[in-house]
Amino acid sequence: MPKAITATAHTRARILYHLLTTGQAYDESVFAQSEERYRQRRLHRLHREAAALGYTLAPQGSVS
Repeated sequence: MPKAITATAHTRARILYHLLTTGQAYDESVFAQSEERYRQRRLHRLHREAAALGYTLAPQGSVS
């Protein structure tokens, strides 16, 4: 529970900082793109770590 509160506070702080520094109106798509880039970096890192250990990753449900 405390980690979720901290994560939410961090996300809101990032949004507020962006709004104040750029002077732009709130636009969800800007933050959605940022989250997608983070997800892609995380997925790439996970694949790289699995390969270093000799594993390959496949999407769930694609294994026969």
